[in-house]
Amino acid sequence: MSAPLAVVTVTYSPGEHLDAFLESLRDATTRPVSVILADNGSTDGAPEAAEAAYDHVRLLRTGANIGYGGAANRAVAEVDPATEFVMVVNPDVQFGPGSIDELLAAAERHPRAGSLGPLILEPDGSRYPSARRVPDLTSGSLHALLGSVWPSNPWTQRYRQDNDEVSERSVGWLSGSCQLLRRAAFDSVDGFDSRYFMYMEDVDLGDRLGRAGWTNIYVPTAVVTHAKGHAAGRHPESMLPAHHRSAYRFQADRHPRRWQAPLRWTLRAGLALRSRVVVTAALRQRDDTVGPGSSS
Repeated sequence: MSAPLAVVTVTYSPGEHLDAFLESLRDATTRPVSVILADNGSTDGAPEAAEAAYDHVRLLRTGANIGYGGAANRAVAEVDPATEFVMVVNPDVQFGPGSIDELLAAAERHPRAGSLGPLILEPDGSRYPSARRVPDLTSGSLHALLGSVWPSNPWTQRYRQDNDEVSERSVGWLSGSCQLLRRAAFDSVDGFDSRYFMYMEDVDLGDRLGRAGWTNIYVPTAVVTHAKGHAAGRHPESMLPAHHRSAYRFQADRHPRRWQAPLRWTLRAGLALRSRVVVTAALRQRDDTVGPGSSS
């Protein structure tokens, strides 16, 4: 029998997504699977219902909303250290048939792969750019400033790698919504940086794995679908500022010297201004979508 595979997902009132996620696991791999739900304070009862319905699912309450990376770390710590691979995946992902086995096969081909990620589809079937370059200060800043108003700008294109060939290859980082992690690599860099409450923890992890001599491998023969962004759409007033704070932390950590302080100040002020602008726009769009008198 094949070695068991640990699957970790972080839940925060995941609703109907969680059951669809667990059902899709049936055809994703031939290996036996154990699932840990690292719950950050769900109130919808979905994690409790899943634990009761599935023998291979265990609920781990973190005690508070400690963020994505911190909760994932807490759950991975519960996995037997001898387990070679751990899947860390969002509960609103649905695995394509054989997708996990494709990732595991690629891990055999790439023994220095610290993380491996699939091709990720949007619910409408379009491809999400889930394998990207690590953003430097210039490309990251210009992508942040121009990406929403000029999507085809060269900095966004270079960062997102939209036009790169869809092939198995080493990349700077992989979307944290679905990653196969080699436990030895994950432990060697102390897992996710829990200072990132949400967003950019996957960019940071991919960068640190690369700096430690591991690779991040994009495996497009493995296919999943991700209903991303539902939480951000409901709560832009908290989610979008969190994204901007994480973007600042990522660059500030990589430009820590005293003489770089003016750069950090400028970056913080620019991101704070952009955060206010995009939150206002998102709230207006949400209100226009919901409309007056709606109970949604």
